[in-house]
Amino acid sequence: MKGITSSHWFHALMVGFLLCVLPSPASAEVLKIVVNDTIHPITDEYIGRALAEAQRNKDRALLIELNTPGGLLESTRNIIEKITSAPVPVIIYVAPGGSRAASAGVFILECADVAAMAPGTNTGSAHPVTIGGGKMDDVMKEKLENDAAALMRSVVSKRGRNVEIAETTVRQSKSFTEQEALSQKLIDYIAPSEEDLFKQMQGKPVKRFNGRTETLTLVGEPVRNFDMTLKQRILAFIMDPNIAFILLAIGALALYAEFNHPGAVVPGTVGVVFILLAVFALNLLPTRFAAVVLILASFILFALEAKFASHGVLAIGGIVTMVLGALLLVDAPIPEMRVHLLTALAVSIPLSIITVFLMSIALKARANKVVTGSQGLVGEVGVAQTPLSPEGKVFIHGELWDAVASTNIPLGQTVVVRQVDGLKIRVDPVSSAQRAPAAIRV
Repeated sequence: MKGITSSHWFHALMVGFLLCVLPSPASAEVLKIVVNDTIHPITDEYIGRALAEAQRNKDRALLIELNTPGGLLESTRNIIEKITSAPVPVIIYVAPGGSRAASAGVFILECADVAAMAPGTNTGSAHPVTIGGGKMDDVMKEKLENDAAALMRSVVSKRGRNVEIAETTVRQSKSFTEQEALSQKLIDYIAPSEEDLFKQMQGKPVKRFNGRTETLTLVGEPVRNFDMTLKQRILAFIMDPNIAFILLAIGALALYAEFNHPGAVVPGTVGVVFILLAVFALNLLPTRFAAVVLILASFILFALEAKFASHGVLAIGGIVTMVLGALLLVDAPIPEMRVHLLTALAVSIPLSIITVFLMSIALKARANKVVTGSQGLVGEVGVAQTPLSPEGKVFIHGELWDAVASTNIPLGQTVVVRQVDGLKIRVDPVSSAQRAPAAIRV
């Protein structure tokens, strides 16, 4: 081409090179996380991290697939605060079928920009429960109800949903199927899948918590899964009170084994690691430390069973004490966040048997007479190889020893060792009455 100069070719090549090298703007996506657990501090951290990731990547929305029996109120409040102040729209989707958003889950569902449920799901039962599940006095019950009801009203009214019906989940512990929740305006959509949910939402206005209205067009947008970090997965696993109790019990047993066999190293290391993990989890959970005392007391009863012949009475007492300590260990508002009776029994009974067995072996070993070294000679019987007046030679255990007698002893007299002083022993003569059993002993 006649009109194209070399400079034009150079500029064209530079533009093409820059288009290839420079990163293209990130396409908008929907970030998705799955919360299939009780609500606790790790759940709070996970949701907060997902919101920060969605904001950093300028994602179109954050989709939270929710299935929870409830959890801790403090963690729930923190999650509500994060969701209501998030710059990215948050969609809470109770799914798949058979899932629920109960107790604390109701508050999280209602605070979302878009609340949706899959067929076959339910929500409700948000009545406050005291830590430990004990009976409240009337004044405290009213205080907790009013506080939880006020929280529910504050999030539901901002979303334009049914405040009166939402409040009944707190004051009357009412629960609703997905159809009931939709008909009574507790949720916005029922959808069998994410794709169907996005189609129903397409082009419809969404009222944000700050009062601003936004229209979401998510059909065809890629959905990117956002998983927990390894640290969060480990912590979420040990936050299960049953796991925390098992770690605590195994750690205590391992330390006990280390104390009875100093220098073994491995039991001590395992014990320290397990106990530290258990302490970390229990520190994040509402823990009764009096229950920890009960668990430690059970080990004392196991040790006493090995020392005294109580015919199993002390061991049974230790099992009962450990089971009670396990059941009372985590002071949570819902059964899913407490140690189960089956777990308490499955850990306590084998642990008591192992502890009593190890303690019995240790006590027997300490009670046995020393049979090696110089101390092993005390009480042994030998024969005077020379007259002892009072010093001479004595033959014991196939060895010839220098001996000192308390009285003069003739050659061939049977003697018994009373003391070992370095390379010399002190002996006494054995009377004729003692010789028969002494001979048997040799």
